[in-house]
Amino acid sequence: MSAYAHHCRSCGAAGLETVLDLGSTPLADRMPPASQADTPEPRFPLEVAFCPECSLLQILETVDPAMLFDADYPYFSSFSRFLLEHSRDNVLEIIERRGLGPGSLVVELASNDGYLLRNYVEKGVPVLGIDPVPALCEAAEKIGVRSRAEFFGLEVARKLVAEGFRADVIHGNNVLAHVADTNGFVAGIAALLKDDGLAVIEFPYVRDLIDHCEFDTIYHEHLCYFSATAVDKLLRRHGLFLNDVRRLPLHGGSLRLYIGKQDAPNDAVTGLLAEERALGLDAIGYYREFSERVEDLREQLLDLLHGLKTAGRSIAAYGAAAKGSTLINYVGIGNDILDFVADKNVHKQGRLMPGQRIPIVAAEEIAARRPDYVLLLPWNLESEILAQEQAYRDAGGKFIIPVPSPRIA
Repeated sequence: MSAYAHHCRSCGAAGLETVLDLGSTPLADRMPPASQADTPEPRFPLEVAFCPECSLLQILETVDPAMLFDADYPYFSSFSRFLLEHSRDNVLEIIERRGLGPGSLVVELASNDGYLLRNYVEKGVPVLGIDPVPALCEAAEKIGVRSRAEFFGLEVARKLVAEGFRADVIHGNNVLAHVADTNGFVAGIAALLKDDGLAVIEFPYVRDLIDHCEFDTIYHEHLCYFSATAVDKLLRRHGLFLNDVRRLPLHGGSLRLYIGKQDAPNDAVTGLLAEERALGLDAIGYYREFSERVEDLREQLLDLLHGLKTAGRSIAAYGAAAKGSTLINYVGIGNDILDFVADKNVHKQGRLMPGQRIPIVAAEEIAARRPDYVLLLPWNLESEILAQEQAYRDAGGKFIIPVPSPRIA
């Protein structure tokens, strides 16, 4: 069901150096139904290492993708208003930038419930979504997004090309870090993309992960944590080139890469690569103190929560996010601290948080039960969620933001 890596996922080099060990944890997105509260969950090591050869930060354990992204996979992107707006803005810009129309083809890898591609469909641009979860593909088909339930890689790309598919644009949002066969995935992009095509890839930026102590974004689905330096080396290995890049606030800090088959980097790319060299992102020293800062955050958060409970305050949590699973399991936040976890996603309601088995309820329970404090697990959506819960805050309720250091909002 899992395999331990002794060589880099990208370049294959040995000599990986461990920088953080979060112990043995449950799978972040496997949320058991309440009826299975007493059924043991599988746990796997969650250890993070750095490759001195290509600068890639990565976890060492690979859980079988079929187990990670099974039929019960609960993440539906359309439940985040911010993500929907972010995706629509991206699509409209690409349509104009590339002059896309009825004769074009846009492919999205890990297309989820069609949240991004629906914007192309509305503009008359043909699309194809590829996602391994059948339920997500079914949801996408219902809104007019043609989809296939498959794990994308070089073999699937070659099959699509043989069927006559060649992509003008390929999107891959928060998927490159998830794939077990990193090189096969990138090789697949190169095979499916037209010679003058554009691949637009987004992922959380390792620099923000380290600088802002975002340790909870580490879980078994996220196999890799990329810098521009590391991804540039990966792309070049497959005849692809990083030609433009933007830093985004999404997910605690992300990069959006614009990739083609011609080597034509602009100033943004050369500048960011130079900046990373100057900061030392390509060397182990940049990552050495990460473990100590994570442990310090853990102690601060526990002290705050225990202090509130000792004072008789009630505490719940908002957002049954995968990062929330890492946080509550590493920190040790259980039913003795949290009364429940509220979430808008109906596919998560009635289930339990992995490991700690805290019940997941509807978002409306925040207003109904009025806990004194709410621990915000998807802290990257702070503005969106605090705005949604303004009535709760006006009535005296307070949010606890755990990262980069615990604070009350």
